[in-house]
Amino acid sequence: MLEFFSIAITMGLLRLLSGMIEISAGLLMIYFQNVETALKINATLALIGPTIMIVVTSLGLIGIAGNVSLEKMLTILCGVALIFYGINKM
Repeated sequence: MLEFFSIAITMGLLRLLSGMIEISAGLLMIYFQNVETALKINATLALIGPTIMIVVTSLGLIGIAGNVSLEKMLTILCGVALIFYGINKM
């Protein structure tokens, strides 16, 4: 139970970190008031966001791996793959 609790806390902390990065990026865009700089900041966010999503999803899957059947785990993994497929097709 303690391991599951610490994984959930880690997932939450990573999401909070992601949110703070997003807010900081928005504040930097407002501070610099330059479209080119704002695009550079946004490009950096485009790298950070998916990375954090993958890490948080991986932690979640590790946390539930013992409690979920193989069929359900594969369904979850297919759902994550479809999210990335859909994002890349836009």
